[in-house]
Amino acid sequence: MWTKIAHFLIKYRWVSVSILGVVTLFMGWHARKAAISYEFYNFVPDTHPDMVYFEAFLEQYGQDDNLFVIGTSDSSLYTPETFARYRYMADELEKLGGVIRAVSLANIQELYKDTAQDNFRLRPVFQVLPKTQPELDSLLTKAKDQRLFSSQILNPENGATITVVSIEKEILNSKARNALIDDIVLAANQFAEATEVTIFFAGLPFLRSIMTTKVQAELQLFIILSIVVTGIILLAFFRSFRAVLFPMVIIGIVIVWIFGTIVLFGFSVTILTALIPPVIVVIGIPNSVYLLNRYHQLYHRHGNKVKAISEVIRKIGLVTLITNATTAIGFLVLLSTDIMPLREFGIVAGINIMATFVVSMVIVPAVFSWMPEPNPRQLKHLRFKMLNGVLEFLELFVRKYRIVVYLSNAAIIVICIIGVTRLKSVAYLTDDLPESSGLTDDLVWFEDNFEGIMPLELVVDTGKPRGLLRSVNQRKLSELETFIEELPHISSPISAIGVIKAIRQAFYNGNPFYYDLPNSRDRAFIQRYFDLNQDQTGLLSSIVDSSFQTMRISLKVADIGSIRMDSLLNEAIQPKIDSLFADTDVTVTPTGTTLLFIKGNKFMIENLRVSLLLAFAIIAVIMGFLFRNTRMIFISIIPNLIPLLITAGLMGYLGIPLKPSTALIFSIAFGISVDDSIHFLAKYRQELFAHNFKVKPAVSKTIIETGSSMMYTSIILFAGFVIFSFSEFGGTVSLGILTSTTLLIAMITNLVLLPTLILDFDSGKRKTNIHPIIEDYDDQAFIDKQLEEGEENVEAREEVFQSAEKEA
Repeated sequence: MWTKIAHFLIKYRWVSVSILGVVTLFMGWHARKAAISYEFYNFVPDTHPDMVYFEAFLEQYGQDDNLFVIGTSDSSLYTPETFARYRYMADELEKLGGVIRAVSLANIQELYKDTAQDNFRLRPVFQVLPKTQPELDSLLTKAKDQRLFSSQILNPENGATITVVSIEKEILNSKARNALIDDIVLAANQFAEATEVTIFFAGLPFLRSIMTTKVQAELQLFIILSIVVTGIILLAFFRSFRAVLFPMVIIGIVIVWIFGTIVLFGFSVTILTALIPPVIVVIGIPNSVYLLNRYHQLYHRHGNKVKAISEVIRKIGLVTLITNATTAIGFLVLLSTDIMPLREFGIVAGINIMATFVVSMVIVPAVFSWMPEPNPRQLKHLRFKMLNGVLEFLELFVRKYRIVVYLSNAAIIVICIIGVTRLKSVAYLTDDLPESSGLTDDLVWFEDNFEGIMPLELVVDTGKPRGLLRSVNQRKLSELETFIEELPHISSPISAIGVIKAIRQAFYNGNPFYYDLPNSRDRAFIQRYFDLNQDQTGLLSSIVDSSFQTMRISLKVADIGSIRMDSLLNEAIQPKIDSLFADTDVTVTPTGTTLLFIKGNKFMIENLRVSLLLAFAIIAVIMGFLFRNTRMIFISIIPNLIPLLITAGLMGYLGIPLKPSTALIFSIAFGISVDDSIHFLAKYRQELFAHNFKVKPAVSKTIIETGSSMMYTSIILFAGFVIFSFSEFGGTVSLGILTSTTLLIAMITNLVLLPTLILDFDSGKRKTNIHPIIEDYDDQAFIDKQLEEGEENVEAREEVFQSAEKEA
């Protein structure tokens, strides 16, 4: 079959290249529409009960992640001139399109009793900006007494204060968000420059804006870096610009296809899919290295360019197809998850890895046939003395010191298993935060002064309409909120209980002493105002339902990580809830963006574990079809499992947590590393025929001839993934460093442990009644001819060519 394919690709290369060009133009036309995603992707499936509950919460109460926060603790703020500028900043922020409101100390409201209308209304504390310091101080005291509001924006211990800017939902997940965030930052910076007040920024909209901007910048940076790095390595290895040109053409075509695929599937460019183009550059280059190296070896053997091109396709066409398939499987297994961002990543990467094979098979014979024959200088890499010396050492080591190989690997496995036991799974909402943004330091300020700004919600369901108006429920909910407020890393709650207390305070003319639940004397009067139709303030409508059966308790928490968050909820808050509402109809359910993120990370890691096992199973089945030998399946899989174990052990010893960005590397690295095993074993099968099924000479020859390509590709893969360590996203840095380390270790195990296992566990005997697919990498006629000629004739032919080359 591969002979026919080779002849077709050579004979009809113009037609093949033309078709490829048309497809590329089609994909390029669609690639123009590729857009950055502005949505905050969630790793909890839409059908999961927690996500369904959260969506119902959003439908009832609105967004919980739309707050941009500006903070300051500068004492100079509390002077009339600076305070007036602070008020001006809040007013300017509210004028921006997309801003719902900007709440700050300078425009804080007070709840007051409207005796004429028998209702409660809101009015500004600072109705006229104070001109003198005593006036300002007096109004600041009044502002602090508005505990419903001041507890959310003022730290009474040190005077730190924040401006909370709420953003419209439609703007939040659109391209306009970045422009709005820039305008908010500009207004705040203008205030800071005019007053020399130090300010801090935080909030999920700000975080997402920074991330989308960085994703766009790094997408371009890593594509350029990956092309430059791999190009330099190719030039250093093959010492020919031709060797750099055709791989770059292949990669350029596939990059266009990637963005076309994203658009055709209706996806957007996320922090995950932005990694695909540079990853494809890195993964696709080894295809070219194997093809080019094999072409040079065959041309060096007989000096016939067309024959060498044909033999390249015939000999390693199937092997290249299988290696691309196993690599694609490392990504496509992500389709087994229910997490949409992972599925998108797996679909686009898997499809385009296979596209890389197709493009390579079309471009390689065409480019090689159009180019002049390789000259001696371009073939010099075949006799790279240093590389050959290393391979000869490995060949000798494998033959003579196999017991050392086994003992060292056993020791490494034991050490790494101990390291794996120390591995922890923990995720932070700000894991991927760019360090250069300065947002990490700002978040520390908010956590020190306001316990954090990450949203957490508790939904209270009393079980009956108007259940929130029952005094027994109010007392218990007030006790719960007091308990929560005293916990570390969590802010003062805001809920209907706080509104009820504020209404009582307003009933007694704003006296802060009366900020408490109604008692038996005033409850009857106050509760008659708890009608949403009479709520002129709008306070209740955003935190309770129309029947007064359910309400939200809104909290802000520090980014303390998934482990401590679990402890906070399950070991502190939940036991208190259980003790307060045992034997009642009242339920309190945690939800919110922060909680969904933490659960999403757990869900994603579990899904990635399943995906990794699925990758093992699928690749093992492929190996079974290739070799029709159960023993060979284990021989090929073991050298690729040990690198994963070493990486997991290193993570445990170095304290690198298991999180989505680090868990993702295992299935990807396994799919890539097993390629070396397939190339090695395919060459080994060929050498078995050439050496009359004698294992030792076949293994030795395989190490020498295939080892160079394995080293070339591993170095390219290592350098290609290392470039991700220059990312500003912590997750991308981890992905790059750990993947490159895993692949480098895999090269060593495939060059040392794999041949050692073959020498000890493969007899080399070929069953005549079984014809493994791996033997189809070459025509049987060619195999028979090799057997007839023998290895000595092949070597003699090489010597003749070398002599002719010297004479030339």
